[in-house]
Amino acid sequence: MTATDSTTTAPPALVERRGNVLLITLNRPDARNAVNAEMCLVVGDALAEADRDPEIRAVVLTGAGDKAFCAGADLKAITRGERVIPEGREEWGLAGYVGHRISKPTIAAVNGPALGGGTELVLASDLVIAADTAVFGLPEVKRGLIAGAGGAFRLAAKLPPTVAMELLMTGESISAQRALELHLVNRVVPAADAVDTALELAGTIAANAPLAVQAHKRIALGQWISGEASGWEMTSEALPAIASSEDAKEGPRAFAEKRAPVWTGR
Repeated sequence: MTATDSTTTAPPALVERRGNVLLITLNRPDARNAVNAEMCLVVGDALAEADRDPEIRAVVLTGAGDKAFCAGADLKAITRGERVIPEGREEWGLAGYVGHRISKPTIAAVNGPALGGGTELVLASDLVIAADTAVFGLPEVKRGLIAGAGGAFRLAAKLPPTVAMELLMTGESISAQRALELHLVNRVVPAADAVDTALELAGTIAANAPLAVQAHKRIALGQWISGEASGWEMTSEALPAIASSEDAKEGPRAFAEKRAPVWTGR
């Protein structure tokens, strides 16, 4: 991890080895760790390196600060016309993570609210440790958008259908405790313990035979991953029409201007 001084822009994500575990920290706390293009590059490259490195046996993903795990895509950047996913990295998806399947186990240490793309990062992880301050939800419908980073079909696959449909259509959130009751997360711990608990779990996994662990992940997720193909296809089909709509422009604009959106249904 490279130190920075007051004249140097902080990197959008920090990457640190902890023995056989790679710890990735989303590092835009002032923006609630919202995802921009630079973050996608750093996180995606770190995951690719972890997958190649036989000494890395598990990956933990968390967020800097105490405001949020991740607020999703940077809506202010979108409003400015900036790309959130760099050209050429579309396959890896949001934060270089949601579509980036690696052979090593991934654990989300959710240190605070994880809304929109934050929940989609959680849904893309193999295991989840949640702070008791965490909340989860896909509020995209409140911004005229859709959960385009796998959230719509992954939430529907992991939760009871009626619960998933309510969350998707209302855009409302659930608490960490409710997420535990629904088996969306593995454990809920005090916020100060989220990363350490995730690292401890990663260490337990890393102490096992790596090829056997990776085989279990591959077998357990094999059928689920193959079933995701149609979900990605339908998401890709829906995105252009929604993204080019007037409502999709109004939602982020209203967010940036801190006012209620005025929908036209166009």
